[in-house]
Amino acid sequence: MRVQLVSLGCSKNRVDSEKLLARLVGGGAEIISGDYDYSISHPDAIVINTCGFIQSAKEESIGEILTAIEAKKAGDVKSVVVCGCLSERYRNDLKEQLPEVDAFFGSFEWAKVANFIVEREKESSKVEEKYYIKRLQTTPKHYAYLKISEGCNRQCSYCAIPLIKGKYVSVPMEELIKEAQFLAKQGVKELILIAQDTTFYGMDLYKKRMLAPLIRELSEIRGIEWIRVHYSYPLAFPKDVIAEINSNPKVCKYLDIPLQHCSTRVLKKMRRGIDSIKTQRVINYIRKQIPGVALRTTLMVGHPGEGEREFEQLLKFVSKNRFELMGAFTYSQEENTYDARHFKDIIPQRVKDLRYKKLMALQAKIASERNGQRIGSQTDVIIDSVDRDFIYARSQYESPEVDGVILIPIKLPKGQTDPPLVLQNLIGKFARVKIREVRGYDLIADLV
Repeated sequence: MRVQLVSLGCSKNRVDSEKLLARLVGGGAEIISGDYDYSISHPDAIVINTCGFIQSAKEESIGEILTAIEAKKAGDVKSVVVCGCLSERYRNDLKEQLPEVDAFFGSFEWAKVANFIVEREKESSKVEEKYYIKRLQTTPKHYAYLKISEGCNRQCSYCAIPLIKGKYVSVPMEELIKEAQFLAKQGVKELILIAQDTTFYGMDLYKKRMLAPLIRELSEIRGIEWIRVHYSYPLAFPKDVIAEINSNPKVCKYLDIPLQHCSTRVLKKMRRGIDSIKTQRVINYIRKQIPGVALRTTLMVGHPGEGEREFEQLLKFVSKNRFELMGAFTYSQEENTYDARHFKDIIPQRVKDLRYKKLMALQAKIASERNGQRIGSQTDVIIDSVDRDFIYARSQYESPEVDGVILIPIKLPKGQTDPPLVLQNLIGKFARVKIREVRGYDLIADLV
């Protein structure tokens, strides 16, 4: 059975996809890697792990399903299997509207997906463990995401995640340590901790926040050199996590805190449980306790509570705090959320788009100025990839896939198109570089 998997959405979905791939391989499947044209790859089965978070993600998922269906009609593929968040949320509707799909599975049925696809007599395909640690990495082998929980207890007005994933469920610490040890043996050097809210980790299992103890345990694993924390909720931020980031040499001085907004009025309508004053206090405290920290945040524009005044407040907030790294997205009203029941999506999309462009233009200017301050400095980096022009690297201040990179130019001999093996062997290794130039969100550097 030759299987091609399409994984959409966030890094949490990626982890699910990697574990599904491991199950499929255990059941005897051959995995077709890369983004191949189905008419060329001719898989026996296409598996689409969907995202259903916001409208654009749903549209992308539907588009991929329709493409797979057309490949099936053309005879390029035998079966189409859909799983993940979109299927979890809209399974009955999808079954009715897309009867060409052979099977739909939700967000927690990975063993069932594997059992459906691979030969049923293969015993290894029937593994039903709740915490499955084996992975077939889709990232470069030197870094991996570690999903420490599923679901969310927050009641943010705009968010459909609790509707899809349910209540917050922490993965037991011993299982995470086993998974991290498995990854380290595969060559992983950087662990990126992810969850819908990493700071809430342990509250359901241990009745207290256990992110800091988890980080300490993970940092003891041989081979793990960097630990990075993503998706931390700002409310009641645990101080022991901040202390751990500051004191533990294996923890990157990097913190991802999606703030969403700064206006008290908007935050109240979003049901974030925090106001503008407390938000600023969290930022100030983190910067004071972790000197030189790189703060990443995500902001939303166009929420029904955001007028022109609130948007101007957001611009001033970003100008004041000068986040090292920032992303943004426009509001999308999702059915059955609190927003959908209580507010009308009154802001036109063109206004949302204009606000987004203005906000990101401001951040681009801030990022360029901040990067300019790094010129002449030296930093340790991990090397992600190499092509004919550059070595692509990151310092502790850049996370893969979402942040800029550090580009190290290389000059190949005339007529040579592929980088020599000695450079390819640098992938996954640490090096020291000196930064000499800014290129947008990226930096140009030389090996020291």
